[in-house]
Amino acid sequence: MARCGIGSRRHCESYIREGRVTVNGVIAVLGTRVSPSDRVVLDKKPLHLEIQKVYLAVNKPAGYLCANSDSRGRPLLLDLLEDIPQRIFHVGRLDFRSSGLIFYTNDGSFSKIVSHPSSSIEKEYLVETKQPISEATLQKYKRGLTIDGEGYQLRKYQYKTPRKVLLTLIEGKNREIRRVFEHFRADLSRIHRVRIGCVHVRGLPAGGYRLLSRKEVSWFFNREKGQRNDRGH
Repeated sequence: MARCGIGSRRHCESYIREGRVTVNGVIAVLGTRVSPSDRVVLDKKPLHLEIQKVYLAVNKPAGYLCANSDSRGRPLLLDLLEDIPQRIFHVGRLDFRSSGLIFYTNDGSFSKIVSHPSSSIEKEYLVETKQPISEATLQKYKRGLTIDGEGYQLRKYQYKTPRKVLLTLIEGKNREIRRVFEHFRADLSRIHRVRIGCVHVRGLPAGGYRLLSRKEVSWFFNREKGQRNDRGH
């Protein structure tokens, strides 16, 4: 299913658990094996293997949602990519108020590499606040802290101004930066992701996108191979 451009493997597993997938008319379960000749259907729509892989770097504007639909009628980032003929999905996410770099693809393997903490791929964010950001706050974040039972840790930081800082994360958990800054009672005015691994948002206008180069795509797959080899030694 991931190779059909439906979503990451985790999303596909959720669809199967919810009973939304059938194989040759029979409701699928996790572990069901399929062959190219089998008929796989999601929500009554047949799935077909995506032959051409697509890898997009998108500059998400604030006020757009990373989702396929929204019951509240909010703008969808996917609507800005309507001229892409393949069925694509977002890799990770940025929340509604955040902006910046996000990937879209139809390759589940690529999505897993970029998203999984074991790949140790850096994500860099430009964060702006309404008051100066204290060194003590960033040092505590870097040492690691727990908020409501969830652990967060910053890899590194770089001040741009007293109210603007570049934060580098590895995992980047759901709403992590917002939760950490709320914990320290720091009012955020902007979260803008500027880099994922070797790819920078520089040169992309808000709402714009470009295809990743072969060299950039290879960088991520080679990164995953390197991590796997390191674990094997």
